[in-house]
Amino acid sequence: MPGLAPSDHVVVVGAGLAGWRTCEELRAAGFAGRLTLIGDEPYPPYDRPPLSKQVMSGKWTIEHATLATADKVAALRVDLVLGAPATHLDVESTSVTLGEGRVVTGTHVVIATGARAKRLPLHREFLFEVRRREDVTRLTDRLSALAPGDVVAVIGGGFIGAEVATAILARGLRPIVLEAASRPLVGVLGEEVSRWLEDVPSEGGVEVRTLQRIVAVEAVGDAGDVDVLFEDATRLRARAVVVGVGAQPNVEWLAGSGLSIDDGVVVDEHQLCRPRVAAVGDVANFAWGDEHVRIEHWQVAADHAGALARYWMSGEDGAAFVPYFWSDQYGRKIQVLGHPRRDDEVCRVRDTGAGQWLGLYSRDGVVSGLVALNQPRALMLSRGLLVEPTRLEDALARAPWDATSSSPPR
Repeated sequence: MPGLAPSDHVVVVGAGLAGWRTCEELRAAGFAGRLTLIGDEPYPPYDRPPLSKQVMSGKWTIEHATLATADKVAALRVDLVLGAPATHLDVESTSVTLGEGRVVTGTHVVIATGARAKRLPLHREFLFEVRRREDVTRLTDRLSALAPGDVVAVIGGGFIGAEVATAILARGLRPIVLEAASRPLVGVLGEEVSRWLEDVPSEGGVEVRTLQRIVAVEAVGDAGDVDVLFEDATRLRARAVVVGVGAQPNVEWLAGSGLSIDDGVVVDEHQLCRPRVAAVGDVANFAWGDEHVRIEHWQVAADHAGALARYWMSGEDGAAFVPYFWSDQYGRKIQVLGHPRRDDEVCRVRDTGAGQWLGLYSRDGVVSGLVALNQPRALMLSRGLLVEPTRLEDALARAPWDATSSSPPR
């Protein structure tokens, strides 16, 4: 039942953004009981988006991405258990077993174990990833040893690949993005929108090669250089190769728990998979409209944490939840509201003619999402179209993106 008591003990498994925000939101909602936050990495919770942006580009040290400073941990009264991967969850006793054999038992458990980078069937010792602190430390050490103009291959032209390429370019190096599809982001944003974005990389000074079929990577010499080998027998010599081809949820430790696992942990409208067990963030498979989805974005993790804390403390539903994400790449900002499918219809409803536009997705005549390039105000003014189901013709008639109010809704 909702209404955590001071005698309760909430165990949060996963010390990323979703886990840390859950601790913050529980305290903000008035929870006075014990909080334990378990993480498999040896570091206090940190923010991942800056890793592929400010840290990769050299603007920040990696410590700047820390979320849980010593003062914040003390203020929230959180017991941190770090460097201890969870290996099993007993739902009935709400007990978590750690790799070292230690068992942590609470009255409630939050699963916030997030996702990990997908890996290609290539020689991993020659490749770099951008997901965890040690990944970025290893990569930036390598990039720092390179000379201006050196080639760095980036496998994957999606959001993470584009952000990595942008950061590499900012360091004075030459990123070459290798994309398997006909255009970057076609699998996420669809044919039409990917076409609208097709020239963004080149305008930002980055070369993107599409329809790339990579069969192997090979070390060359003893200086760390790598050859990327393609299906047509051609090669690309690079000083480093970074892979960004998506992520997969960390759910293996939940085998035998009895929870419903389907591309993540299946949860209800309150983020619950059992009355005293919840899942939030990248690992949660939740209902959005007429489908269940798993969305790997910063704002979704934060919204999940807030909604769960409010429900467990008061039984109240949270505010209307609309998935949102953004990506800063090649000097532009792409933003998406909702969770459109790649085959949804889309129309451009606002275009300044200066590389700034807003598109409206629809499915079966109902607005399913919005996408914007350098149009943050117009996008947020239009958020209400997704709070309640809105017919496309009604959205076009209302045109909230053209409103002139000084303060768009958040």
